[in-house]
Amino acid sequence: MSSMQKLYLLVPLAPLFGAILAGLFGRAIGRTASHVVTILGVAVAFVASVVIYQDVQAGNTFNGALYTWATSGGITFEVGFLIDSLTVMMMLVVTFVSLMVHIYTIGYMSEDPGYQRFFSYISLFTFSMLMLVMSNNFLQLFFGWEAVGLVSYLLIGFWYTRPTAIYANLKAFLVNRVGDFGFLLGIGLIAAYAGTLNYAEVFAKAPELLQMTVPATGWPLVTAICIGLFVGAMGKSAQVPLHVWLPDSMEGPTPISALIHAATMVTAGIFMVARMSPLFELSETALSFVLVIGATTALFMGFLGIVQNDIKRVVAYSTLSQLGYMTVALGVSAYSAAVFHLMTHAFFKALLFLGAGSVIIGMHHDQDMRNMGGLWKYMPITWITSLLGSLALIGFPFFAGFYSKDSIIMAVHFSNIPGATYAYICVLAGVFVTAFYSFRMYFLVFHGEERFGKAHAHDAHDEHAHDTHAEAHDHGHDSHDAHGDDHSHDDHHHGLAPGQKPHESPWVVTLPLVLLAIPSVIIGALTINPMLFGEWFAGVIHVAEAHDVIAEFAKEYHGVVGLALHGFVTLPFWLAMAGVGTAWFFYLKRPEIPAWFGRRFAFVYRLLDNKYYFDRFNEVFFAGGSRLLGRFFWRAGDQAIIDGVAVNGSARLVGGIAQLTRWLQSGYVYQYAFWIIFGVMVLLWMWRMDFQAGAIGG
Repeated sequence: MSSMQKLYLLVPLAPLFGAILAGLFGRAIGRTASHVVTILGVAVAFVASVVIYQDVQAGNTFNGALYTWATSGGITFEVGFLIDSLTVMMMLVVTFVSLMVHIYTIGYMSEDPGYQRFFSYISLFTFSMLMLVMSNNFLQLFFGWEAVGLVSYLLIGFWYTRPTAIYANLKAFLVNRVGDFGFLLGIGLIAAYAGTLNYAEVFAKAPELLQMTVPATGWPLVTAICIGLFVGAMGKSAQVPLHVWLPDSMEGPTPISALIHAATMVTAGIFMVARMSPLFELSETALSFVLVIGATTALFMGFLGIVQNDIKRVVAYSTLSQLGYMTVALGVSAYSAAVFHLMTHAFFKALLFLGAGSVIIGMHHDQDMRNMGGLWKYMPITWITSLLGSLALIGFPFFAGFYSKDSIIMAVHFSNIPGATYAYICVLAGVFVTAFYSFRMYFLVFHGEERFGKAHAHDAHDEHAHDTHAEAHDHGHDSHDAHGDDHSHDDHHHGLAPGQKPHESPWVVTLPLVLLAIPSVIIGALTINPMLFGEWFAGVIHVAEAHDVIAEFAKEYHGVVGLALHGFVTLPFWLAMAGVGTAWFFYLKRPEIPAWFGRRFAFVYRLLDNKYYFDRFNEVFFAGGSRLLGRFFWRAGDQAIIDGVAVNGSARLVGGIAQLTRWLQSGYVYQYAFWIIFGVMVLLWMWRMDFQAGAIGG
């Protein structure tokens, strides 16, 4: 094994080692040692990723097996790494954001009794995600895929004494199982028809797969494979209708919201589809399906962000919407634009989540934005970094989000894939919606009147909005809750007491904010040239000539500064500014307007507040349907067949035979004599019949 291969192994194994130490020996080694070993593990992984990145830049890639687990029927199951430009980009993002989250956690979870367990989980999550992105075969991809699902289940339900957290992690687990069923079908079809699980070998056989159909249905095989794989991505990357788990997953502590729902796990689906570009390019049907699902998610999940009052849930819906944008890019074959947005989004969304966590600390674990306002004076670092993150999110020119979001909108504009017109309308409308809910949050939290330190101040602010305060204080992490204090769910323990002022968070919280704010501003300008128009993804992402929308975009591209300056006169910029202006007018100047809208369009508000009734439908149709089905099987199967026939029936049969023999075995001599004579008579009669039959035959 070469020294570089050892370095590849070090990247996932260093966080795994930290996770094992903190998880199994956390109590013994104590809090400080637990966070030191896990942070060290992730830091080592990050430094190793930087070295590997430089090696890939020098033109060295790697694709090979490190360990063969089993060979069955000609298919080899192995652990192997594929190190190329797409992999190293994901490795850098995962390890850097994870490192920031680890450092931030020291401050955020300082009072929590599950401190060591939390560090163990987030380190284990980093290991799982790295195994997923570094894999060179579908078996290892599936291992990483399921491992991040398992660890996210543990993290979402981290405060397992809360019924809401247990409900949320179960929901995430079940919805992801639905997606994984499609994912497994896709991998199963590949194994059955390509006869291999290795990416490179499967891609080499793509032209053969294109000629095949699925037996009994006549569907094109490649389309079936791609849609199966994408259903898996819909679960992980929270696309409609498998998006319902992500907003509820805010039940977990804020650091994992940043790690799972911003930078890493939810982008696994986007990464996987980009990696599978040689297959997706062969099926326009699959691309069209991806495009329509992504466009629907991008716009309609953004609308839900407008009515949220819990600061973390606004950011959660913004994640859903941005994942929709990435999926739209995949649907128009602009894989490099999707991955570019994945990278820029990882930084500014992690920044916004951690900023929200900093606000929650300053507000003493009150998450309701209607109880905030005017925080900029008390929390200057959180305020500035949140503003930078918000500007990147809405795609303000020169910020990271501008370059990646604008590239996606341009790519859709040039596309001729069926559904592109619908997608173009959705992504443009989404620009206004994104700007509106982002700055609604920003203005409610940092500007305007100070609404904290008052009893239920938010009732006056927005009388129509239903009171989520009880819900919000359930979500908020409170050290009393963790220590089992009876009063932890009392309103008076949450939020600032009258006369109390918010405070800036400690440096372990603000340092990651600053370090994430820097790439949120500059990373787009630094990387757009190589990632979109250069050779960075050459030979890694494959695009058919007919679908090459990035090449069309390149004709109109005149450098980083030119693109940003041109951005000031484009429609997306004015839509974003309209969103910011509307939010400023509604929430700072005339706060009675949103309340009037809420009353005037109560049915729309109800629809959004109930999240388009997706949860209700799932409860009635799937949960209710399975209850009815369960009742039927219980009555027909359990009661009638198993209990009625098999268990009780056999008992009755034995009982009946026993009754009969008991009647025969009475113990009276005259009865036995009667049965002996009767038996002799039957034997004589049978002998006589035989004798007659023999005589006739003779």
